[in-house]
Amino acid sequence: YRCGVRVQTGRSAAPAGGAEQPRNSWRGATMQANGAVARPATARLVLIVMSNPSPADEFPSRYDAAESDPALYRQWERAGVFRADPGHSVRAGGTADPFVIVMPPPNVTGVLHMGHGLNNTVQDVLVRWRRMSGDETLWLPGTDHAGIATQNVVEKQLAKEGRTRDDLGRGPFVEEVKAFVAEKGGVILRQLRAIGASCDWDRTAYTFSPELSRAVREIFVRWYDDGLIYRGHRVTHWCARCLTALSDEEAESHPAQGLMYHVRYTLAGDASQSIVVATTRPETMFGDVAVAVNPADDRYAMFVGRRVVNPANGLEIPVIADDYVDREFGTGALKITPAHDANDFEVGKRHQLAMPIILTDDGKVAEGTDAAGRVPAQYAGLDRFDARKRVAKDLEKAGAMVKTEQHHHAVRRCYRCDTVVEPRLSDQWFVRMAPLAAPALAAVRDGRTRILPERWEAVYVNWMENIRDWNISRQIWWGHRVPVFYCLAPGAGCPAHFASRDDAPHCPACHGATRQDEDVLDTWFSSQLWPFSTLGWPDSTRDLQAFYPTDVLVTAPEILFFWVARMMMSGMYV
Repeated sequence: YRCGVRVQTGRSAAPAGGAEQPRNSWRGATMQANGAVARPATARLVLIVMSNPSPADEFPSRYDAAESDPALYRQWERAGVFRADPGHSVRAGGTADPFVIVMPPPNVTGVLHMGHGLNNTVQDVLVRWRRMSGDETLWLPGTDHAGIATQNVVEKQLAKEGRTRDDLGRGPFVEEVKAFVAEKGGVILRQLRAIGASCDWDRTAYTFSPELSRAVREIFVRWYDDGLIYRGHRVTHWCARCLTALSDEEAESHPAQGLMYHVRYTLAGDASQSIVVATTRPETMFGDVAVAVNPADDRYAMFVGRRVVNPANGLEIPVIADDYVDREFGTGALKITPAHDANDFEVGKRHQLAMPIILTDDGKVAEGTDAAGRVPAQYAGLDRFDARKRVAKDLEKAGAMVKTEQHHHAVRRCYRCDTVVEPRLSDQWFVRMAPLAAPALAAVRDGRTRILPERWEAVYVNWMENIRDWNISRQIWWGHRVPVFYCLAPGAGCPAHFASRDDAPHCPACHGATRQDEDVLDTWFSSQLWPFSTLGWPDSTRDLQAFYPTDVLVTAPEILFFWVARMMMSGMYV
């Protein structure tokens, strides 16, 4: 009775003229002041009582959070007031409704900022409300290994020491990153404790932990076996700074003011006739393999089937007709560079055109795959933007530049380092998204999942209806390595490649030696499993039974597609 509150350990006494109160009505929290926590073994009320009150003349004139909060928080943690018990959930045989929020995992490189503070405060309010209302409440915290971001941080540290990741080699570099994470990775979680986040810290998860890494391999193998993961040779977004492919969502579109270059391609054998092509990237002209016009465009009908001269390198290329060409854009004639433009790549496939690569992975002009004889010596080795200026200047000198004009357009940039990304042809791993998107789209349309504010629902629906396959491979070293293996001496019965839940040193057909794919998986590939991998999936754990699916997610709109939609898709798959 010290604070005037009685702890009832079974059912409460019935009020006058009323019914007996159920045990769950006592589940909640009453905070009186800074002090200890009383939680009887069978009580459903968490009671915080005052201990050692100071005399009135010693009571401070103002509240000192730095002095008082840490001690109070330690008492909360020792008392286990934030812990969730699966046995109390009705899904696992208990009597309480579960209420579950998984914290969007901050990067291990991060420190708390205002966005984290706002987001986690909203979560904390919801969690404390439902905890005091009697729900068996779980707020699950953790961190993300953040592949590209963390690797960039460590590489910058190495650069200050005059070293590169290649100097170390893959294994030692990964160990260097692990050491960095061990030292710095818990900072943001300690900061969340400092602001009072009432998480179940005993369940703190990490996307690169052995447990969650096992879940990553499991979903990869399942999707691979189901034909949802495939190896594709296509144009993807490439970051010349991070030296890796990016997904559509990671290559963020930004408005930009640039130049439109109008370049004359003369008819082979008759320089008096020509087609003028408009382009924003003259440095890619070395990879041109055709000029395309719309088949219904009478202006160019006489050119279709003939050849023109590429003024950047003097090579003859065909004029083709394709419905993709917009007669109203530019001059109505397009240069086709299949290895360096996603739309040109599709045109190239339809017309069985060559696909020469004329830019290196770090954005320099060079003769790559199928590009022999295409890059004049004076341009070899130039940075792509320096080459743009040089090519434009030389075209003007040669009389091939008809005009330049200001052009407002969209440029894609790497979401991590802000470098302008380059469309580039390469071999990558992809997930077929349409079969996975359909159930997640239906869940929103029929109201099983609500998106608030409601205006974001239309954005979600539009993205899901037009979803493209997801490029999941990254050419970096920090992350979950693609669990695909190749036979080193394949025979007639050996697979081209195979996926395995465990490391596979031997080919399943010939039992010869194998090698593992060099790429790692997109960080979001592991993050998409967060709501259930953190609860023990792929095992059928008590936690998974008691607390999945979750109830509320508080997150930022910019990761609605990066993360939220993919969590829904993978969750509905498993």
